[in-house]
Amino acid sequence: MASVKAVRQPDLVLINWTRNPLVPGSARRITAARIIGNAQPCRFTLVKNGLLINALNCLLDHDIGFKVVFQKKTSSISGYMLLQRN
Repeated sequence: MASVKAVRQPDLVLINWTRNPLVPGSARRITAARIIGNAQPCRFTLVKNGLLINALNCLLDHDIGFKVVFQKKTSSISGYMLLQRN
């Protein structure tokens, strides 16, 4: 009988962000983040009101395999992005 192996599912991180509309050029801040699977070693950066740039630097720069697969601005001051690691 042939053995059946489970296929590893990708890790996903969905981030909603916003910036302060009263301060032009203000930093984007996380309003919500959802993790499906595992986001280590960057889980600590995915906190409400945390800076989006810190989370992205961790997820994209640690050679841990995350890539932005979708992003959309929902207004001039808010948006969301989906990152995936295979």
